[in-house]
Amino acid sequence: MAKRISLREFQQDLTKRLAEMSTSNRRSALLAVVAGTENWLIDLSDAGEIIAAPSITEVPLTRNWFRGLSNVRGNLFSVVDLAAFCGETPPPLTNDSRMMLIGAKHGLRTALLVSRALGLRNPDDFDVDESFTDTRPWIGAALRDHQNRLWKRLIVRPLLSDPRFLEASADLR
Repeated sequence: MAKRISLREFQQDLTKRLAEMSTSNRRSALLAVVAGTENWLIDLSDAGEIIAAPSITEVPLTRNWFRGLSNVRGNLFSVVDLAAFCGETPPPLTNDSRMMLIGAKHGLRTALLVSRALGLRNPDDFDVDESFTDTRPWIGAALRDHQNRLWKRLIVRPLLSDPRFLEASADLR
């Protein structure tokens, strides 16, 4: 039979564990995704919900990286193809395609479309690639894994406020 504890003991234990977690030096887990031909790492706390790519309704007169709108449980999300936004040809949707609802945490209904999600990675499994440079404010340090593959860090907040990201309408001039 399970040990019974009082609500007060449960709350004290929970408070103690939360305090220990906030004072520890543990780094946040990283979500590994592939967008087109590039590997990306996103802090799990910024990744938002990850879902299989539902149907996406195209929006005319938008840039090629703006895939359209998607209904997620009754809420419309704008869908940006990360690979295409980074300059690649938009990859086709497959059964492995995933949407990360990155904007929900920030009060925006924005999703990033990626080719596939690879799961969680430990930050300690990567080394910083000092030779990598990129001036885009939403790309953090580049990292290399033990197989010497390059992984770029995606920083969500600067991406959501990037003027190019916010301007999805096609330039018709």
